[in-house]
Amino acid sequence: MIKGTTPSFEIPNEMRAVAERSVEQAKLAFNNYMQAAQEAVSTFEERVKASQVGAQGISKKAMNFAERNVLSAFEFAQKIVQAKDIQELVRMQTEFVQSQMQVLSEQVKDLGETATKNAMDSVKSPTKGLSS
Repeated sequence: MIKGTTPSFEIPNEMRAVAERSVEQAKLAFNNYMQAAQEAVSTFEERVKASQVGAQGISKKAMNFAERNVLSAFEFAQKIVQAKDIQELVRMQTEFVQSQMQVLSEQVKDLGETATKNAMDSVKSPTKGLSS
């Protein structure tokens, strides 16, 4: 039998070095990508937390406003029960409606300003919105 001789294939050292550098560069690029992705996720999570805290603050403020408005309505109800005539009742109703419109306008403005501030704080600095 004739022994088959297969020519030996050797990778030149230069080619091996280039391949090793390419693998190392790809690995480094991947690690940098993963680090950047983790930082982005972390920043996003911080902003979500800041937004949630801001939303909770707005909710509490809205609940306080609602409670005050209901108490005002009960106070008004107690007053109109004691009205002496229809003219006094109409006057009291008019005053109450005007007063409530002003209060509601101020409350809406306050809630809007608070929401805007929280949104701006969470965009500027994720942890800044936590103190509001």
